[in-house]
Amino acid sequence: MTNNQQRVLVTGGSGFIAGHCILQLLDQGHLVRTTVRSLRREREVRAVLADAGMVHGDALSFVAADLTSDAGWAEAVDGCDYVLHVASPVHLGKVRHDDDLVVPAREGTLRVLRAARDAGVRRVVLTSAFHAVGFGHPHTDRTFTEDDWSVLDGPGVDAYGRSKTLAERAAWDFMAAEGGALELTTILPVAVMGPVLGGDVSGANHIVQRILGGQLPGYPNLWIPIVDVRDVARAHVLAMTAPGAAGQRFLLAGGPAVAMRQIGAILKAHLGDAAARVPARTIPDLVVRVAAVFSAEFRPVAADLHFVKEVSTEKARRMLGWQPRASQDAIVAAGESMVAKSLVRN
Repeated sequence: MTNNQQRVLVTGGSGFIAGHCILQLLDQGHLVRTTVRSLRREREVRAVLADAGMVHGDALSFVAADLTSDAGWAEAVDGCDYVLHVASPVHLGKVRHDDDLVVPAREGTLRVLRAARDAGVRRVVLTSAFHAVGFGHPHTDRTFTEDDWSVLDGPGVDAYGRSKTLAERAAWDFMAAEGGALELTTILPVAVMGPVLGGDVSGANHIVQRILGGQLPGYPNLWIPIVDVRDVARAHVLAMTAPGAAGQRFLLAGGPAVAMRQIGAILKAHLGDAAARVPARTIPDLVVRVAAVFSAEFRPVAADLHFVKEVSTEKARRMLGWQPRASQDAIVAAGESMVAKSLVRN
């Protein structure tokens, strides 16, 4: 290992954000270890990363570890300088029991922090989310900053939002009580879009997939703040070593929130025939609110109709030197990659 080469653990190597983190770390010459729930997935993950342009693949290694078990985590963090803890259960909308998401997110985070502390890791960069900041609040003119926390019993907060909020709060509580010499930084991206890895469509990219596939009859009056996955990965890598980043939260967004209708217009303008099924109409607010009575999927949408959330990224720009792409670039890159991989459903 050279003087400027670090050993970095990235948890959840089969994931969307984690994959882009791995690509950037390898490109910078780091030694990267990543966790998967089963080593049977190693060949698949390597193939996905190679297809995305992975360099220095021999510097990537795998270890089996699961958020719900202690097994494997001591091996995963052994000898690592830094940990990017990206892995977390993701499920937007209704789940049978909130604890199906909250418990593995919270307990998995604590499991990783304990292992990192015990192994002498310098810093953990934890992937939280805007869901831990900007949900459940009254619709007032405000700009969300890293000082804000979501209101867990407020309107529009789903199980995923609770899991991200409670996991991050547990992480900060752990650091205050028993973190020792370990440092913690948290990254809070808004809706993450951008180039798909492999055949999996994750996170907010589902919005693009459904619009392109004509699966939406129209657009609710909803505004979505968006950030490119490549910029989210870049923020993780910067936060790993940035002086002063320890003990800080960083909000990430690529610009002002974008109306759902505008997302469709952007796809139609850039993807030509591939956007032939993109809808043009708007769904009346009353229809969305009635649907929310019967379907959990619509409740967060109904709660935020016409609420344009403003997000400050001044702190990430100032302390990390972070410069994001425009939200439009993330939308187009997501759509183009789905078309190229035949992931748009009819």
